[in-house]
Amino acid sequence: MNGVTRADYCVIACAEAWRDAGEILASPMGLIPSLGARLAKRTFAPDLLLTDGEALLVGLDGTVEGWLPYRAHLALVTGGKRHVMMGASQIDRYGNQNISCIGDWARPARQLLGVRGAPVNTLNNPTSYWVPRHSRRVFVERVDMVCGVGHDHAAGARYHRIPRVVSDLGVLDFATPDRSMRLASLHPGVTVAQVREATGFELTVPDEVPYTREPTAEELRLIREVVDPDGTRTREVSA
Repeated sequence: MNGVTRADYCVIACAEAWRDAGEILASPMGLIPSLGARLAKRTFAPDLLLTDGEALLVGLDGTVEGWLPYRAHLALVTGGKRHVMMGASQIDRYGNQNISCIGDWARPARQLLGVRGAPVNTLNNPTSYWVPRHSRRVFVERVDMVCGVGHDHAAGARYHRIPRVVSDLGVLDFATPDRSMRLASLHPGVTVAQVREATGFELTVPDEVPYTREPTAEELRLIREVVDPDGTRTREVSA
């Protein structure tokens, strides 16, 4: 489709995280994941619940549709009824995520957000990730601290699931025998060699890697005219 930008593909790839999700709470963290959730609700996931990020359920136009007190929010989180898309300062081959610190815990080189709710999110409800700059600094052999729990630390967790990792280069998942990261699709214009070069561990790459799906004409219209008419998505992904 002519004129589709890398940012458009990233919105589509994030939206697909909520396909066939049913009536669950979508909790996107970040600009492009938020655009993806709103696009999904307008198209193939109409039963999604959207939140203002605090205590309300809202409609597509921001109209308040319900109250979401903290106790009800926790019930959704711990019962697998939420799908959050978080960021990652580091992520490894098994999906362990770090947003707390870079370097040794006792004397970190960089202090970041802190663990926050990452362990509860990842152990109790589906958690996907959005990485706007795919690089070896983010995709690392081993995270400096486990905040979001990966497949190698999640034994017995009933609702643990990492559906996908979306970056500015493509989509990754864990559909491998040992639940390590796999390249699921490339955004058009990106090569397998580019992804491998930007990844700090050995990535599983199928013999044939598809491209991230094209947006339909209606989806592209919604992205550009309704969901993000100001083009804010290009601030995160400019290619």
